[in-house]
Amino acid sequence: MIRVATRYAPSVSLRPLTMMQNWMALSHQRKSLSELDDTMLSDIGLTPDQAQAEASRPFWDAPNHWLK
Repeated sequence: MIRVATRYAPSVSLRPLTMMQNWMALSHQRKSLSELDDTMLSDIGLTPDQAQAEASRPFWDAPNHWLK
């Protein structure tokens, strides 16, 4: 199951370089996710629709656990 992260305003306490690195990593991961075929998605427990929904999110929409 995919957890849906809530939208947030980036915390002022995050250093800009760290935030940019996180955004780049997230963008890369979402691009990779969008390239998986149905069999690979099934192996990780995702449907094509779930994968597409995650892959189409903007790069700044980071998971909540990154805000710590």
